[in-house]
Amino acid sequence: MTRVKICGVTNAIDLRAVVETGADAVGLITDVSADTPREVDRSTAADLAARTPPFLTSVLVTMADTPEEAVDTVRSVAPDVVQLHAEFSAEQLGYVRVETETKVIPVVDADSPHRADDIDEAADAILVDSTTEDGAGGTGETHDWSATADLVRSLSSPVVLAGGLTPENVADAIRVAEPFAVDVASGVERSGGAKDHTAVARFVRNAGRALDEPAVSEGNLTRETDADTDGGVDE
Repeated sequence: MTRVKICGVTNAIDLRAVVETGADAVGLITDVSADTPREVDRSTAADLAARTPPFLTSVLVTMADTPEEAVDTVRSVAPDVVQLHAEFSAEQLGYVRVETETKVIPVVDADSPHRADDIDEAADAILVDSTTEDGAGGTGETHDWSATADLVRSLSSPVVLAGGLTPENVADAIRVAEPFAVDVASGVERSGGAKDHTAVARFVRNAGRALDEPAVSEGNLTRETDADTDGGVDE
């Protein structure tokens, strides 16, 4: 089954909703140069990471200028995994892993897949995304899923597919790319930084059923799931 990461969680209510849907990972964004409503300060990220229960992976998403800066942020937040939007070499990624004792997921722009080959040996997984000029993700734009499928076949690292995914297209994306995991942020929001809990539940269900069932429409959600939805209001 394809794993699911819900990224850009900003508050405890949305975190609880992610837990209840059965997602595999939650992304906490801090110390990024991009202007995004999903960014929280280090203290909030650390609190959310600490609130993340066992068997749900907390992922720090950050844009560090240097490996030392990345290490400092990881130590402050204490996540299970760090996702790095940075042009670090394989050696620099290894430095971050050793210094923090934390698994490392570098991000590769979908238009520059060759970079994945250079860092494959140093990565615990590689995330393929549609990024901005400064390397930030969360653009809400899709890319060529068949090209990601080529990376899935050629790399030794697990591949995470991101970029413009929604409850409506995630099943098709998984069928084409067959990634280890999928990652969504803006595609399951009701407004910037606030998750739509019904959309999160649909995304997780459709990803889980992608290889053997049609996508789940909003009307097919169980009454139990709808009852669990509390609207995702920031705390």
